Order: sequence, then structure tokens, then C-alpha cells
Amino acid sequence: MITVDQTPNTPLTADLQPAEGAGDFLRDVLDGLSDAPKNLPCKYFYDARGSQLFDRICALEEYYLTHTEIVLLTEHADRIAAAFGPQSTLVEFGSGSCAKVGILLDVLERPRAYIPIDISYAHMAAAAARLAAAHPRLEVRPVSADYTRPLDLPHDLHGQGCIGFFPGSTIGNFTPRDAHSFLDDARLWLGAGSRFLIGVDLKKPEPILHAAYNDEAGITATFNLNLLRRINREIGADFILGNFEHEARYDATEGRIEMHLLSREAQCVTVAGRAFDFVAGETIHTENSYKYTAGEFHSLAAGAGWSVEAWWMDRDALFSVHLLMTP
Repeated sequence: MITVDQTPNTPLTADLQPAEGAGDFLRDVLDGLSDAPKNLPCKYFYDARGSQLFDRICALEEYYLTHTEIVLLTEHADRIAAAFGPQSTLVEFGSGSCAKVGILLDVLERPRAYIPIDISYAHMAAAAARLAAAHPRLEVRPVSADYTRPLDLPHDLHGQGCIGFFPGSTIGNFTPRDAHSFLDDARLWLGAGSRFLIGVDLKKPEPILHAAYNDEAGITATFNLNLLRRINREIGADFILGNFEHEARYDATEGRIEMHLLSREAQCVTVAGRAFDFVAGETIHTENSYKYTAGEFHSLAAGAGWSVEAWWMDRDALFSVHLLMTP
């Protein structure tokens, strides 16, 4: 169940609750490290420091996803606004710093409400407060929740032209099967007559992908390793960060970038009193980022009950934005 701030443009942190408890985090970490191969859910990247680091990644020149999507949203904002219509309710999944939604809010006709949903409680609350201050006539209703789990949108906003917004190619963090489930769930959450605007990263030459996820400044590496730092701090583990290194590689067969934390040496790590052995070169799989052709994504969306109203990509065919609608 989610917790919603029911009062627009009041202190937006008042009624928010963290979406994940310590027990959830501990269980998921222990389960993931017990798997073969070892893995950790990428949603746990986003503590306060992780969210700040990701904002820095998005500003990198080689991380083409963010600035290309911003250009697409800006160029086609009027067309998107016309499709949304007046007095729409905008629901953003994984809102983070709420940086891109302002492009839409500036052109929408009398939007009724904005509902940011994010697992990173403090980061979202601060961003939602800034957005509310910048748009004093807009009802801002932040929700602290894990949108990969069942959730309900505020009941008083149902039937009010709900529009989903899922930028950044976050859909790529799901396996295709899980992406189908999320799209199907979102169709039910948003309701009949809804639309869904989604950013989707496109398949492209491997050197471009490698540069985007292995930046020269090492910010992505710091972001990846911060997950171990968080586990140490919140669960009571003894990861030595210098014994691990960031690795991002493209799996052409699966069509995805994989992020890993590679153990530099044989070692034993203790997490909440449980020991986990690593051999040299063993990795913890921390994230996937699937890439699609436009046709592949349209087939995925159609299988989840959506039809494609319009879509756009940049001239270099790096990134795409898709406007879906319920039939």
C-alpha cells in the first residue's frame, strides 16, 4: 500500500513514508547474494547519495540518453500536450529529480495534478517540493512507493484523464517479461482512456553503449559501488569497496547492457552475520538495461494492451519516445 500526500502544495514530506523497510532490503540482499550468479536489485541504487550520483551521470556528455530525450520532449511537446488534452493528471513512475516533467507541465493546458512516484523518499520529496513551488496552481501529490509492486493511485483522481510518464529508458531495467507485466499493470492503474509516454533506448553500435556506461570520470563506477556502501551502512556488512570494481558490458544476444561489481580477488564478505565467498573475477550482477528497436517495443506494448499513437526518435537513432494509448 502506498502513502499519498493528500494536501496540495503544503510541506510535501509530511505524509510520505519510505517504500522499502530494512527487512525488505535485508531479505533481498541475502537472497541475491545466495543466488548463482550473485545479483542485487537495481532499485536499491537509489539512496540519497545514489540518487545524487545518478543525477550527475545524467549530465555526462557520453550518457546520451538524458540529453537526447530532453531534446525529443522539447521538440514534440506541443504534439504531446495536444494528445493529453486539458486538465490531465500526470503520473510519473520513478520521478527522481522531476527534471524532465517540467517540459510537459510548461505546455499542458491547465493540468489538474502531478503524481510523482519514487522509491527514493528524501530525493523525491525535495524535488516534488521544488516543483510545487514553481507551479503554484498545480496539485502535487507525491507517492513514496516501489512501482514494481501493486499500488493504487489516489481514488479522487481516477477518471480524470490520467497520463503515465516513464522517461529515461527505465523500462529497460526490466526483463522483457517483467516489462510486459509492468505495462499491463500500468494500464490498469491509469484506467480506461489513459495514455502513457515512455522513453525507450534504441539498439546501436556497441562503442556508444560502452562509453555511456563506462564514463571517463568514473561516476557510474562510483554509483555502482555505492550500493555496497549502502549495504555496509544499513545492513551491517563488511564489503571492502576497493576489492570490487565496476564492470559494464553489452550482451548482444540479450540486447542489453549489464552492470556488474567484479571481485578483484578471492574473499569472504559477511552480511548480517552470514558469510559469502567470492572467487577472483566473480561478479555481482546489479543492473540490466535492455535496448529495443522501435518495432520490438511496439510489439511489447501491444502485448500488454497498449496501441501506439505516435513515436519519435532523434536523427542519429539513439533514443526514442513513444506515446501509447489504451484501445
